[in-house]
Amino acid sequence: MRILVIGGAGYIGGHVAREFLDSGHEVTVFDNLSTGTKDNLFPDARFVEGDIHDYPAISEAMRGTDAVIHLAAAKAAGESMLDPGKYSVQNLCGSVNILNAAVEAGVRRLVFSSSAAAYGEPKYLPIDEKHPTEPENYYGFTKLEIERILAWYDRLKGLRYAALRYFNAAGYDTRGRISGLERHPANLIPVIMEVASGIRPSLKVFGTDYPTKDGTGIRDYVHVSDLARGHVAALDWISRNDRSLVVNLGSDVGLSVLDLLEEARRATGREIPAEMVGRRPGDPAGLVASSGLAKELLGWTARDSGVGTLIASTWAVYKKRFQAKG
Repeated sequence: MRILVIGGAGYIGGHVAREFLDSGHEVTVFDNLSTGTKDNLFPDARFVEGDIHDYPAISEAMRGTDAVIHLAAAKAAGESMLDPGKYSVQNLCGSVNILNAAVEAGVRRLVFSSSAAAYGEPKYLPIDEKHPTEPENYYGFTKLEIERILAWYDRLKGLRYAALRYFNAAGYDTRGRISGLERHPANLIPVIMEVASGIRPSLKVFGTDYPTKDGTGIRDYVHVSDLARGHVAALDWISRNDRSLVVNLGSDVGLSVLDLLEEARRATGREIPAEMVGRRPGDPAGLVASSGLAKELLGWTARDSGVGTLIASTWAVYKKRFQAKG
């Protein structure tokens, strides 16, 4: 198939594009490089530099496309609570542009990078797809709203979609083929690595009084290569079944902030100073997935998502990058 990966120069997008290439698909990456990097592009994929808010550009990129992978979004939950306007424009308006361009070009299949933030504070754990959707931050609201828009485009325009509710993406390609670092990362593991590399003086641990095993927040971290395989499997499923799908992609295991910090200290041999500070608004105490539906329908499992692989594959990239720069 001819696959258009929107946001394919980003951290997750680069892994997704690579997985589709490895699976024998023809890939075009569309990205404005605002957060993505050319380090995540591959010579066997076509690259179009463009913005999802430029409707003629995204429409042109859709020509001849069989399926779209939509990964273009602002994604920092804390920032979304401070700047909802940015998230409205980027996530909501940008997604509507993508959907309209896809329909206009006759594209019938789309895989959407959604989020477990759509669930909000867990009513029970692990969280399955039947769990109530009550986002606690504006980022999660935008992801859920896009899912609702997608359901209407399915009903009205026949656009079949898979909404993949990620938990926390982490790690790097274990074969070392992807090395582009996120700019100004807000996610925990990259921040830990920046402290280990000397870019930041210390890690801020937001909240130490949660009702968890060590007082810090617990999340389900899924290796980005596992996520990439999930995109390929989801597109295959909606293509074969001519039906849309909403499904979790997670590891089924909860790791706390301190779990990751201690593993990073062990793997890097660095002290990694940490400062304990108050909770951030909109952060639930814990999020852990049930990925049973993905296993049942897609045959998907999170095979690379152990804490050791998550940290080691990330440190390999940071260590190489910052040793090379001295």
